[in-house]
Amino acid sequence: MQTKDSSPPDGGYGWVVVVSAFIVMGLTAAVLKTFGLFFVEIQEHFDELASTISWITSVTIATFHLGAPVASSLCVKYTHRAVVITGGLLAFSGMALGCLGLNMIWMYATTGFLQGLGISFSWTPAISIVSHYFSKKRALANAIASAGECAFAFTFGPFFQWLIGQYGWKGALLIIGGTQLNICVCGILMRPLTSSYHPEVSHPEPPPGNGASKTDKEGKSTITHRTFNWMLLRRAEFVLYAMFGILAAMSFFVPPLFLVPLSYSLGIDESWTASLLSILAMVDFAGRLLCGWYANLHLTKTIHLLTMTITLISTSLMLLPLANNYLSLAIFTGFYGFFFGTTVAVHITVLAEVVGMSDFDSALGLFMLIRSTGGFLGPPLAGLIVDMAGDYRAGFYMAGATLILAAVFLVVLDQFQQRSEKGNHTSTKSEKSSLPYTSFHFLKLQKRRYQDHDVAV
Repeated sequence: MQTKDSSPPDGGYGWVVVVSAFIVMGLTAAVLKTFGLFFVEIQEHFDELASTISWITSVTIATFHLGAPVASSLCVKYTHRAVVITGGLLAFSGMALGCLGLNMIWMYATTGFLQGLGISFSWTPAISIVSHYFSKKRALANAIASAGECAFAFTFGPFFQWLIGQYGWKGALLIIGGTQLNICVCGILMRPLTSSYHPEVSHPEPPPGNGASKTDKEGKSTITHRTFNWMLLRRAEFVLYAMFGILAAMSFFVPPLFLVPLSYSLGIDESWTASLLSILAMVDFAGRLLCGWYANLHLTKTIHLLTMTITLISTSLMLLPLANNYLSLAIFTGFYGFFFGTTVAVHITVLAEVVGMSDFDSALGLFMLIRSTGGFLGPPLAGLIVDMAGDYRAGFYMAGATLILAAVFLVVLDQFQQRSEKGNHTSTKSEKSSLPYTSFHFLKLQKRRYQDHDVAV
């Protein structure tokens, strides 16, 4: 098999990969984000509590995260292309079988588990391969790719509402599943970048001498890409960022889930409710692109940018429940959506900076796996709080408070990195300062030898 250049091209065919990832994000994360439109319909059909219905989304989110290490391992063993195609088939199966609506267990297994696994096998390799195709423009490329989520959600809000009205929630699920088959087409376009994704490619033995060291390092880099690195769990930086991910996941999936029921409780018409999701998607899209562009300028440290956006999200979530009509709810929803978009634009870039690209595939899988606990517990916990309080506003307060705690872990991570960088800088400076001293004594010794030689003569 022919091998390709392993250095990121930062453009060229990489933009085709970005567009493919853009569509994959739309057909996976956007579907999950707008699933709140089915919440009331499914609740009325099965006559269950909000917390019971919330478990559908919870199982989807948990499977999405738990399947990430499996998806990453398969990308390492096979190709990103093969895994994305598999994910598209699984996502279709989950929706097509879920439309039967036999009982709640069936919904957990199909619309929950199968759909979540399909999203995981599509989303994880799609976002991963974009990071491999770009280096200097990585933040911008990730922002554009992730923007597919909100670009599609902008149209999915009214579109799904129309589907439910025309064909019922069961027919709507089947049509959405058929649409998700386009993920397979996007997977075909995701051409592998390097030979490191193909285990069958053999590498010649390194020649002796100085060239052996360089080739050996390249070989080790290839091996790192071929094996899943579980040892990342011993790195303090990764653990701190994973703790941030858990708390963030507990919050991120709550607002889209309860935004529609909250609007209904305020007496807002269904047609206006669907427009809230479109507003959310539109400002989310703007936030991702603007933040990706700004991060690409490298004016602010990326982790500082992420900490600021997380703080602003928590503030907007605390203010959102104060809304008492459509206009105020739309304004607060817009603030939340914009700051959420800025966060999504850079959080994967921060992960790459924390672990380095040699361990990025493994780190992404592990990060999603660990973050799954937050995604699994968040919606049911918020649903339980809503049932106890008898008010959907309680779920938003819970999400905002959790994000404040998540920001604390980012601050700790930043301080840890600064201390490590300071220690490395001090060590490097010490080594450099010792060089003149060594050179001076070497020259002095050489001069003494010449003088001794002249005396002897």
